[in-house]
Amino acid sequence: MKTDSTNHPRAAVQDDSEQCQTNADHVEYVGMRVDGTPVVLKLTEHERLSPDRSLDLVRHSPAGFEWGYTGSGPAQLACALLLDYFDDESVAHQYYIQFRNEVVSQLACDGPADCWHLTGDDIEAALGEFQDHHALTPDGGVASTSLPANWSAVSRTDRTVFQRQDIDHYVVLGDGSDEWLLLLCAQGDRAYPAPLDHRTLPVENDPASAVQALVAESNDLVEPEEDI
Repeated sequence: MKTDSTNHPRAAVQDDSEQCQTNADHVEYVGMRVDGTPVVLKLTEHERLSPDRSLDLVRHSPAGFEWGYTGSGPAQLACALLLDYFDDESVAHQYYIQFRNEVVSQLACDGPADCWHLTGDDIEAALGEFQDHHALTPDGGVASTSLPANWSAVSRTDRTVFQRQDIDHYVVLGDGSDEWLLLLCAQGDRAYPAPLDHRTLPVENDPASAVQALVAESNDLVEPEEDI
């Protein structure tokens, strides 16, 4: 049965009856475990997908890829897939977290061939859905110097998430009935975010300074890479 790319990507990337075979007219990736090690192949090029190129863009998991949950290994795979398919660093950098959360976290090695398949059509369908969640700067679209360049803000229907681009740290800003609640979280290898710190302040207050304080704390928690 051929994958229907018009479906939601979480359903479209799985096909229990499909065997591990290539279609020369169509980009296709397949993932499997070899002696317990995650392996991702680009079938149309008959080559193994390496994390090396994506590690130059974001460094979540130098040890390699993973899938089936949200974490650093799946984040690296999401970035590598988008970078390989679109050959565009800006597209990969902007969308890999959403792609991890919506697509890579749902991949599973099952079916007769004990592998997962992801086609170019699946990737493009997922990216099409992400257009509704476009990136915004904290002040509503005008370039801002209030946060470091490696942070951006993504608008959601009920909250704003300030996302660090080079590591899985987030500041979640939500408004309750009478106060702002701000959480600094780290995803890492966990299935769910781990709260690192939080702030609360009256809802009539401008939360910008509290966001900046949590962003600074995130920066302090990350050890700089040593010069070799």
